[in-house]
Parts: sequence; C-alpha cells; structure tokens
Amino acid sequence: MKDKKENIILFGGSFDPIHNGHIRLAKAASRMLGGKVFFIPAKAPRWKHPSASPNDRENMIKAALNEINDPSLCFSDIELKRVGETTYTIDTVKEFKNLYPDSNLILLIGGDSVNTFDKWKDAEEISRLTRIVYIERDDTLVNEDNALRFQMEKLYYTGAGPVSSSGIRDLRTMDTPLSVIDYIEKNNLYFINNVRALLSHERFIHSLSVAHLSYDIALSNQFMNPDMAYIAGLLHDIGKNVEEKESRMLIEKNDPEYKDLPRYCLHQFVGEYFAKEKFGIENPLVLDAIKYHCTGKEHMPPLSKIIYAADKIEPTRGYDSSALIKKCKINYYHGFLEVLKHNKKFIDSKPNPGEKNKLSNQCFKSYLRSYK
Repeated sequence: MKDKKENIILFGGSFDPIHNGHIRLAKAASRMLGGKVFFIPAKAPRWKHPSASPNDRENMIKAALNEINDPSLCFSDIELKRVGETTYTIDTVKEFKNLYPDSNLILLIGGDSVNTFDKWKDAEEISRLTRIVYIERDDTLVNEDNALRFQMEKLYYTGAGPVSSSGIRDLRTMDTPLSVIDYIEKNNLYFINNVRALLSHERFIHSLSVAHLSYDIALSNQFMNPDMAYIAGLLHDIGKNVEEKESRMLIEKNDPEYKDLPRYCLHQFVGEYFAKEKFGIENPLVLDAIKYHCTGKEHMPPLSKIIYAADKIEPTRGYDSSALIKKCKINYYHGFLEVLKHNKKFIDSKPNPGEKNKLSNQCFKSYLRSYK
C-alpha cells in the first residue's frame, strides 16, 4: 500500500512580533490538518511595514520555537534569503514544491487575506499548487466569492485569542513567549524606548525586574493572563521622575482626594495617568495595580497584591528577599501578607510621621488585623 503523502503547512506573515495567538493557531492547524507548520516571515510585506528588522523578526520566531520545543512547528527563512525587496507567495510555494516534491502543500491564511487574494500575484496558480485554508477573524467579513473561486476551506478554530502583534508593539498585551519578551527588552524594540525615556537607568532596571518577578508570581499561581502582571510591573514607576509640583497638579485634576498624600507616593497616581495617556492602557486591573503599588489600599484585587509585593521584594533592591519571593510564588496571597507585614514594620520604624498615609493605614487595617 502506498504511503500517504506528508502535509506541509505554510504559515506566512510579518510576525512583528510572533505571539501566542500565532502559536496557538499553528498548533491547532498542525493537529487538525495533520502536518508540520512552517513559520515563514516576509522580508518586505506588500501590505504592511514592519517595525522590527527582518533579522530581529527571524530571531524572535526562532527564540519562540526553541522555547516551545514542538517538533510540529518549524521555521523557514526562504523569503528572507530571496533576492529583491518584494517577495511573492507564488515563489515561496514553488520553492517548497521543489524542496518537498512528494508532499501536499497547505497554505494557511487569515480571513483578511481571503478578501485580497484575487490581487495576489498568480493567485490562480497558487490555488492549483496548494490547498488553501483560512481562519476567520472576528473583525473581518470573509469574501465568500473569493473563497469559492479559489477553493478555500475554513479551519474551524477560535482559540487563538484576542492578542495581536500591534498590541504587543504598543504594550497593550504581552501574550507572547517569555523568550520573545526578553529579546524585545535586550534589543530595545517596540515600546521599550518609550518606557526607558520616562525613567532613570536605575529605575528602568528596577521596573524590568518588577515586571519579570510579577510575571513569574502570576504564572506560578496559574493566573490566566500573566502578561498583564508584566505590563503593570513594567509601568508601575513611570511617574517617578515627575517633579512634585507637577505631580500634585495632575493629582488635583484627576484624583483630588489624594492631593495631600506624602511626596514619596505621588508617583503611583501619576503613573496610572501616564499609563492611560502615553501607552493607551485601558485594563482596569492593570491601572489599579499601578495606582496603588506603593501604598496599597483596602480591598486590593489579586493583580494589585502581586505588583505591590513584587515592587518591595524584587532582587535588585539590595537585600535578600529570596524567602519572600518563594512565598509569593507558592501562594501570592500569603506572600503578599508577609510582604505587607514587613513593610508595616519598616514604616513604623520611621521617625517621620510623613511616611504614614491613609491608604497604607487602610491597607494594613484591612489585611493585617487578623494576620499572625
């Protein structure tokens, strides 16, 4: 009996950057269509203008795939190596046909690509050489005429999630492998320079450390969206370098009930304002975590507890906080209580009554009243 032909699934795009939605979709396609998926970044996409260079986008894909370590997900630099600025899918299909002559080629595209497919170079030939499968997007109505004309099939999968590459570039989501986040940080891509511009070097390093520790605590406690902890951690101190006079003016305008609080905690309110105005953050849990990370408050959501604790115990603080970090990773709530207890002891030891404030007092009263 003749062996069944292998399926090769071609998954092209700008991948600027690759994210977990891409990966979830690729895994689903591999499982549902029965074949290996090749991530094929475009060198110069016709419809988009990537922010990151081809080399950076390639490195991020490789880092993500190496972290995931799934043999069904592969990388191809076939378009990146091609001579010339413009690359066409038909050329990629023909090259894969030569590389895998005994395989069935499946072209995986998004619903938005269905609507422009008739404008692709040699679209008819692509449809003859491949089996075209598309994924619908919630914000796109598929052109059924194109789908019928080019014999396209729909992949019934809805688990990719709302993540987008533009959301990562703008720091509205970080639903991407941690190795990609590390690469973005180390190579100053996307949002990094915007954050760096608002902070001193030391404060920037602290913020990165808080972001990573918050992410780790959320992940260890099985939070569904640890990327939200990363965002809140990274942005928690972005109001730190604003002068006191300007800070109080902003607070009087936006949060007048807090205008008379001590100077050292003003930055948390300015930070929440900057997160909304400069980074477009809308998630109320992220904003709350930034707004009360220094003082705490009564009735804190879980994410706010994590950011509060991470800010106090991140490793660059200069003391051995490993035991507290371990407690937070085992159980974020119990760890938060332990950090709160230590912080109250620290504040109570201060001779200056200005170190105390109503928000911290409310927080201590709410959480430490029965804490042993």
